[in-house]
Amino acid sequence: MATEDDFGNETEVLNGTGLVGRGFTEFDIENPDRVKENDPEVVEDYSKKVIIYGVNESPPIHIMLVCALQQGLSALSGQLIVAVMVAEVVCASNNDVFKARILSSTMFMAGVSTIAMNVIGIRLPLFQGGTVMYVVPLMLMSDLGGSFCSSTLDQTSSNMTHGNVSSGESDESMEIILTNVRALQGSLMVAGCVHALMGGLGLIGFLLKFIGPLTIVPTMILLFVFMIKAFLKFVTVSWPISISTMAVSVILFLYLSRYNMPIPVWTPSGGCRIIRYPLHQIFSILIALLVNWLLCGILTAYDVFPNDRSHKSYNARTDARVGVIYDNPWFTFPYPGQYGPVSISVPATVVFIIATFISILDSIADYYACARVSRVPPPPTHGVNRGILIEGICSFLSGTFGCGHATTTYGSNVGSIGVCKVASRSVFVYTGVLYIIFAVFGKFSAVFIAIPDPVLGGTLFVMIGIFIGVMIGNLEVTSMSSPRNVAILGLSICVGFAIPFWAQAEETPVEFGNEKANRLVGMFLKNPNLVGTLLACFLDNTVPGTRKERGIILDESDDTETSKDYYNEGYEVYRPLLPARILRWKLMKYIPFLPYEQH
Repeated sequence: MATEDDFGNETEVLNGTGLVGRGFTEFDIENPDRVKENDPEVVEDYSKKVIIYGVNESPPIHIMLVCALQQGLSALSGQLIVAVMVAEVVCASNNDVFKARILSSTMFMAGVSTIAMNVIGIRLPLFQGGTVMYVVPLMLMSDLGGSFCSSTLDQTSSNMTHGNVSSGESDESMEIILTNVRALQGSLMVAGCVHALMGGLGLIGFLLKFIGPLTIVPTMILLFVFMIKAFLKFVTVSWPISISTMAVSVILFLYLSRYNMPIPVWTPSGGCRIIRYPLHQIFSILIALLVNWLLCGILTAYDVFPNDRSHKSYNARTDARVGVIYDNPWFTFPYPGQYGPVSISVPATVVFIIATFISILDSIADYYACARVSRVPPPPTHGVNRGILIEGICSFLSGTFGCGHATTTYGSNVGSIGVCKVASRSVFVYTGVLYIIFAVFGKFSAVFIAIPDPVLGGTLFVMIGIFIGVMIGNLEVTSMSSPRNVAILGLSICVGFAIPFWAQAEETPVEFGNEKANRLVGMFLKNPNLVGTLLACFLDNTVPGTRKERGIILDESDDTETSKDYYNEGYEVYRPLLPARILRWKLMKYIPFLPYEQH
């Protein structure tokens, strides 16, 4: 049976699994010993079932574990990239053991955040992980009074285990790293409080009146285009390997997107058979990473890459950072305050707060996309507020753990639901548990830190490219035939490029007679994220235009898919885990993140 998913791809559906095979015997997933051959009633039933396991449903344990592992692996590269970027910001780019520890903390908080979002938050099947949105602007800043990593700082190789400096470590270098981490901790905790208050006080509706796609899209384009300069250090180590990584990803994800991979399976009733499933598309980035990692291993074995640490291609070797696997402990337990007392950096705090508002809007878009893919009604206001509240609390906790980044919803995992047809909340709870287990095993994190630089660089370019495309897709809700919108988009991007380029070329862009004021304003002018956001938001809210033209609200009255037959489940999926008698209290009317159920 063939059905068309929400991405327009034709996929095959096998009873209860989401796996299909043309002409293959169907079986009942709940009763695998009972083969259903040529049963027209069953065929008709499953041909109409777009989502096989709904939000409130739990698949059999073996299917649940496989789906949970799939969701976890598809987001693993994102956690690795965030950890590497945080290391760049805090001057630990050469400290591989410290990178592994950051990755462990990142994965631990991703697991905690995912469980909290699915159990307490909006209760949609969502994955929460580390976001580069908070880290990238800091990578663009340099020489800000030593608050962040600068190219002028001496970044010597260092080793760190459980926060203690080894005998070969430079005390000065490690002190710079720890100072930067503590500054990010306090700033992230402040931003997390702002994030949580936006959801807890129900201010999301007020925010959405002023910020729409015409503000978000230019901001994200500017942000990630400026990232390319920071990522080139990974790619230039070996252009052929980086291009190979990108090519494998693009071929699997785009060129072969209409084909399903034949996979052998075995069941007690049907024996061995071949089914077809878009495995290569779901794991395109992970497959590209593993294939080219293996290629680097082969080239390393034959000494194609130089074995000289001073050579720029040395980091393309698979044994360049193999020592981190031996140095990292078997078990590591992230905990709040593991890097010492926190401090606050004003530039980082400003950047984080700006990123918070953009992250909130991005998460809200993911909430609605997840509801649509899962075939449930759009999230109610209390559900959205509760989701943003939990994200803020988890971002605050990420600050206490020293992750250096906040947590946000992963849109790529929402897309995975549309492919595998499993929208079960329980799957994502299991994914969170798996991430916590992975984080505790220190050797697991160390293995991924040892990935060669060009492989990681190729992966970065593919993911950022896809993300920019997704961001541009948000403009479909605006009227891009309107001269108003075209002008706002073009001006905000043009000015957003020009001012930061000019400011970064000047040692002191502005002069106020105060050194701290000069650096602070200079930081603002060097940040394309801030410049583009302010200009786009100002123009979008001052130039006359209808709300529908701006994409602020949509007229959903003509949406034929909002009929009752479209939804597999109702608003009960958003109901918090509280007794009904508590939700009937009149006090619930005044709590923005909880529903009020009348008698």
